Amino acid sequence: MRLRRLLAVTTAAGLTATGLVAAGANSAAAATVPVGQGSYSDTRPAGAAGPQNNSGAPVTPKVTAAAEDRPVPTNDWWSSLAFQRFADNPYSENMYGHPLTYKAVSGGLEVGYPTASAIVGDGRQYEFPHQRDLTVGLDGLNSPDAKAHDWSDWTVTPQWSDGSRTFRATIGHGMPFVYAQGSGGAARITTASTPEVFADDGNVLGVTVAGHHYALFAPTGSDWTVSGNDIRAGLGSKDYFSLAVLPDTDALADYRAYAFSFVTGSKATWDYDEKAGRVRAGYTLTTTAKEGTETGTLQALYRHQWLHTTDPLTPHTYVSPRGTMKVREGKSFTTEQKVTGVLPGLPKTSGPDTARLKTYLDEAVNAGDPFSGARDTYWTGKALGKLAQLVPIADQLGETASRDKLLELIKGRLEAWFTAGGEAEFSYDADWRTLTGYPASYGSDKELNDHHFHYGYFVLAAAVVAQHDPAWAADSAWGGMVDLLVRDTANPSRTDAMFPFLRGFDVYAGHSWAAGHASFAAGNNQESSSESVNLSAGLILWGSATGNTSLRDLGVHLLTTESEAIAQYWFDADEEVYPGDYTHDIVGMVWSSGAAYATWWTANPEEIHGINVLPVTGGSLHLAREKDAIRRSIAEMEKENGGPATEWRDLLWEFQALADPAKAKAAWDANGGAYTPEEGETKAHTYHWITTLDAIGTPDTSVTADSPTAAAFAKGDRRTYAARNDTGTARTVTFSDGAVLNVPAHSSASGDGTDTPLPGDPDPTPTPTPTPTDPEPTPTDPEPTPTDPEPTPTDPSPSPVTGDTFHLRPGGTLGTTAATAPATDTIASAEGGNYDGTPHKPLVYEVRNVDGTVKDGASTDFRLKVDAGVYVGLGQQVRISYDLTGDGSFDRVETYRYFATDPLPGYEDYTPARTGLLSSSGTLGNLRGGTVRAEVWSAIGNAPATLQVGTGSVLTIPFR
Repeated sequence: MRLRRLLAVTTAAGLTATGLVAAGANSAAAATVPVGQGSYSDTRPAGAAGPQNNSGAPVTPKVTAAAEDRPVPTNDWWSSLAFQRFADNPYSENMYGHPLTYKAVSGGLEVGYPTASAIVGDGRQYEFPHQRDLTVGLDGLNSPDAKAHDWSDWTVTPQWSDGSRTFRATIGHGMPFVYAQGSGGAARITTASTPEVFADDGNVLGVTVAGHHYALFAPTGSDWTVSGNDIRAGLGSKDYFSLAVLPDTDALADYRAYAFSFVTGSKATWDYDEKAGRVRAGYTLTTTAKEGTETGTLQALYRHQWLHTTDPLTPHTYVSPRGTMKVREGKSFTTEQKVTGVLPGLPKTSGPDTARLKTYLDEAVNAGDPFSGARDTYWTGKALGKLAQLVPIADQLGETASRDKLLELIKGRLEAWFTAGGEAEFSYDADWRTLTGYPASYGSDKELNDHHFHYGYFVLAAAVVAQHDPAWAADSAWGGMVDLLVRDTANPSRTDAMFPFLRGFDVYAGHSWAAGHASFAAGNNQESSSESVNLSAGLILWGSATGNTSLRDLGVHLLTTESEAIAQYWFDADEEVYPGDYTHDIVGMVWSSGAAYATWWTANPEEIHGINVLPVTGGSLHLAREKDAIRRSIAEMEKENGGPATEWRDLLWEFQALADPAKAKAAWDANGGAYTPEEGETKAHTYHWITTLDAIGTPDTSVTADSPTAAAFAKGDRRTYAARNDTGTARTVTFSDGAVLNVPAHSSASGDGTDTPLPGDPDPTPTPTPTPTDPEPTPTDPEPTPTDPEPTPTDPSPSPVTGDTFHLRPGGTLGTTAATAPATDTIASAEGGNYDGTPHKPLVYEVRNVDGTVKDGASTDFRLKVDAGVYVGLGQQVRISYDLTGDGSFDRVETYRYFATDPLPGYEDYTPARTGLLSSSGTLGNLRGGTVRAEVWSAIGNAPATLQVGTGSVLTIPFR
């Protein structure tokens, strides 16, 4: 440890404007590592602690010699294997891979498959706790410890060794198999209760233990013997065997085929398609054949994954704390999701009263201590985040002096932390390959907890500075230190010797974990999913502001993936995850074994519901995708609370505004601003947020953009579009509904989407379109099918139509561009009949000679602007048909549920998200000279309706 001299101060006024004193002439000599104009220390401050066990003794990673030079991924589902939190347990705590659960013990690996949930803690928590069905190991194995020998993105291989025997087992998320290798003894499996044998074929044995079915696979030529609870097989000259949990006994043959295709690694990839506004993720296992040539495998997908894949799945399923898992046959699968954009702040509107907003802003900017006494990484982070949210508001008000003061406050505090030797600094731990800020808090030092929570605020605040002062963010200035925080929390590299790959984010589980050691009976946990997303939003904004598109794209992947996990597991958005006897609508904490209506520090319903909301920023817009879940959460909070929120009222008003801004504004108006803000909030930001959304409506997450820093908002039939451009030139942002917004360089902008694309900008469509003169197909174009007629050299047929966005135009056409002005078509009355699913006097819109390659995982989307006027009981319906080759026969037909319009004048948006698919027939393939048709009619009602065409009504087809 090094000693350092603290600067003496007697009053707060003795501190610098940032409240912290950076290292300078009065600082003691220190072992520092320079990074641009900043630095970090290579040793902890005097008196500070690093990772330790529950007895207070220092600990180092518990790994084998083969792994000692690799950064250990703390904050993972299996981290208790490598981080020995309890002095008397050198093995592991419960590890939840799903569907299987595990625990390392002296004799090998406990394996369980919990299928029954328990409601505990006065009904606040549900769990599927680990219960041993069997222990897999070697005959006579009695290891003094278990260590991490190898790992990949979501698999790990523990090792046991007692001097005579060495045993390893590869386990992972989604893996129904345990792949075992050992030497020095026969394969041995002991069961928790007497096994029932349902299949016996020499080296393949099927047993049922505690109602769960397992298949045991020994090398060919071996034979399993059963004696009471003891099952053994000699390995002969081989060193491998495996077992699998079966969905049912009839599945044995399916699983037997892959018994000796051993998984050796796992890897996640991501690809952000900026033009399409979608992110694709790939999940791949690597395998090796121990016998034969089979190298395939089986893997179980979580709900957040199978909801977004089009890859074929088997009928096999498993129970898990995350709902049903579905089994994929194959080594890989892909997912695809729409991207919800991130903004530095909500756009400028007429919603807030300017004078009132300025008063609130001045109150925050001129506070006696804008950092509220914060000294550790978490509370400093919250203060930085609070000030960062005020910068765009000051900008909108034209209060440049306030804006610049805020930026200087942020820069000063960041620079103090980014300079080793002062009252606050970052210190690198070479054993654990981590960067810890001191003063630390909430176990960020001793347990390596919450780094992504704490540092996310730093990164986002730095991104706001970078938007206004790019020179400050240069690597040669202070940007290098920001990038170090990124590498500690969300390192995209698997070969970085300083930090592990994506420390906190579990790529397969779809969300982050908070505990560095994961040493709980319930596994690991994450409470504030919203603070995890705050880091991802920071990556997007920091990457955009500094021109680091790969880092930006990582942020897009992390936020998009975790957003779906949050919706499913924290908010149970589809009401398909929580057990039927669990009575809460949301949870405050997700555990490996289940979830809890709780926080770490209080049972107050306001904090339980608010902890997964804060901080409210332009990165919170994704929550608006599940507006019904927001409403259920607010309703339950008020029920449990005995009335509306009083402590965290501002956060919960802002949350409510994402679904029901008028209600949130009414609550604000009734209060009159007479309340104490939550520690990371200000009245200025809350007032601006609520009144802005009341003016422009809620985020419309059905609309994507060709920028990750863009969003659409909808109120009635009016949309508002907003975007940020951090490049050095003006650019055009195009939205999936055809809207166009021009954004000046280094600026934010908003509008109604009717801008004319800037000269030199590409065709404003979400996906690129080849020019008619391009004689060669793009690399992704498939070869023409054998049924495609080859054109003759003199064929005068026009060039094919391409693109994925078509506007309904007057005259019954679908055009790739919108008209210059809107027009109307009349949807004929249903005349009192019921034509649900059957076109009746439809309006028909069609485009022919279309070429396109079908997008994996994509689906038809549309937005039709319909108006029933004052008529009651009308419902409009649409059918989309695809004739893939233009031969007059439709290969795919999709009919959507009718949209019940309201009896109020004004256009409403009819979208698939609001109604859903009624029926479909046929399958999609590539379009080659094909035809796309949209038919719109009245399914019910006794009056005509109006369809806006020319502009506003858009069809998006799943082709590129």
